[in-house]
Amino acid sequence: MQNFSSSIQSHNGFIQAYRKDEDGIRAELSEGLLASPAVTSPKYLYDALGSRLFAAICELPEYYLTRTEAAIFQAHLPEMAEAIGPGRTLIDLGAGNCSKAARLFSALSPQQYVPVDISVEFLRDSVELLRQRFPEIEITGVGLDFSTTLDLPDAVNKRNRLFFYPGSSLGNFMPEDAVEFLRGVHQACAGEGGLLIGVDLVKDKQILDAAYDDALGVTASFNLNLLLHLNRLLGADFNVRDWAHRAFFNENKSRIEMHLEARRSVTVSWSGGKRQFAEGERIHTENSYKYTRESFVRLLERAGFGETKVWTDPRGWFMVCYAKLV
Repeated sequence: MQNFSSSIQSHNGFIQAYRKDEDGIRAELSEGLLASPAVTSPKYLYDALGSRLFAAICELPEYYLTRTEAAIFQAHLPEMAEAIGPGRTLIDLGAGNCSKAARLFSALSPQQYVPVDISVEFLRDSVELLRQRFPEIEITGVGLDFSTTLDLPDAVNKRNRLFFYPGSSLGNFMPEDAVEFLRGVHQACAGEGGLLIGVDLVKDKQILDAAYDDALGVTASFNLNLLLHLNRLLGADFNVRDWAHRAFFNENKSRIEMHLEARRSVTVSWSGGKRQFAEGERIHTENSYKYTRESFVRLLERAGFGETKVWTDPRGWFMVCYAKLV
């Protein structure tokens, strides 16, 4: 992985590791929009508004993931704390509003809390609020695209690291990419430490479909907001009203797929590119893979992790794993 220590700005305990390559981003997005089928990375769903919309999704009745994961932590946190031990450097990947990690502070007593997120403005605000609640904890916010590098700034303790990746966000990765990402986490543990991760499990298709296509349309707004983000990043002219949210569980590939579907034939232009989308043509915006307990433990083993402890809810809808290094 690259070393970005020369491109870091620090301010009041918040470190923005500048990796933004505007030309590279435009080239990546343009290539994806011109592909067949068109595709974008799910990380572009999370601008400031997208991050707030996702926080609202977590409150929806259909979106069982957050509630179920929280119930597992509530029921089993003492066991988890005993397995993990106190005084860790708690590195929260995709921290968002930091609320999930904050619920662990009393049990885990982290030496340092390091929330990491690509949505820099949203994370900065969340960190400031968290410092007011927990002045006794060293909090070092890091603005970083951790999907491309886990090379953390020197201000992050290298010893006794516990990576925290809740919400089944690893499901956004293709399985082979997930293994590579987990290998990067393993390496970033620097020979000690571990990973505490939430994983969504395979279940009835109707339950999965509803979780990603809620009755209020909040997930639809989250997906459609991507187009506004693309307009800013690319200088594009997407009209949100020309597109519809589509989400469903693909049973053959064991994944939720999210798409944006053209309501009518439409031509979209951006700086250096143009594409005509036929009515019904789609842009693939996100996958969310669902695992069985056995298939996910095998994934961890392939990434180099050893002993794994697993906690689930009574219905077997979701699980939390603590994986140690070999």
